[in-house]
Amino acid sequence: MSSLKQGDKAPEFSAKDQNGNTVSLGNYKGKTVILYFYPKDDTPGCTAESCDFRDNYEYLSSQGYEVIGVSVDDEKSHKKFETKYSLPFTLIADTEQKIVNDYGVWVEKNMYGKKYMGTQRTTFIINPEGVISHVIEKVDTKNSSQQVLDLLKA
Repeated sequence: MSSLKQGDKAPEFSAKDQNGNTVSLGNYKGKTVILYFYPKDDTPGCTAESCDFRDNYEYLSSQGYEVIGVSVDDEKSHKKFETKYSLPFTLIADTEQKIVNDYGVWVEKNMYGKKYMGTQRTTFIINPEGVISHVIEKVDTKNSSQQVLDLLKA
């Protein structure tokens, strides 16, 4: 569970995207950023979540929102994922687990009694001043963009 909450300054980051470009949160100053953390490229839940953002990307973009996905997969994996599902937004490769740690979403998980470290699916909405306006910890993978829109409209 993230230790960051509404009203906290969003941790700055700088990392490579699926195209090998360096992306920093500072690049998006003045824009509302939908920063979503997901466990792994091309798995059922992560694909549903990413495709939901893709399907609603045009509307989100027209409202001035920037969508950025983050996982610990590498650039090559992100590029394959982007291409396979025609994802129109930035995917950040956090291979050194710095961003997931800074945002508090790198957690101990338990599957079939086996404990391991992994990314807790979480979405942060960051306002134009770089402050976290919302944290969604119970992400509905098939309706993740609607969850965001409901919060932003409220």
